[in-house]
Amino acid sequence: MNLPKVISDLVAAQNNFDSAAYANCFSETAVVEDEGKTHNGRKEIEHWIADSNERYKATIKPVSYEENGTKSILKAETSGNFPGSPIVLSYHLEITHELIRSLKFTV
Repeated sequence: MNLPKVISDLVAAQNNFDSAAYANCFSETAVVEDEGKTHNGRKEIEHWIADSNERYKATIKPVSYEENGTKSILKAETSGNFPGSPIVLSYHLEITHELIRSLKFTV
């Protein structure tokens, strides 16, 4: 599967539980929506993913990728310490200038 570099970097950072590398895939003003909460900016995103990694130890395996202009959807099998694991999640991304501007998860 051909993934943009920023998505490949995001997958690698997640699977290595590297919250700093994960956050560096996002623009300074990026927004992440997860579990009913919104995380704004790279620093908040880094804190959110560090906490998420600690709680869930989730790893991801891409299963499909669709791109439409700046918007894309990565479907990934997500496994970790949470009920229903593994599950296929959709990562709704907006990418501008090779950085993620927004990310929202759906089942």
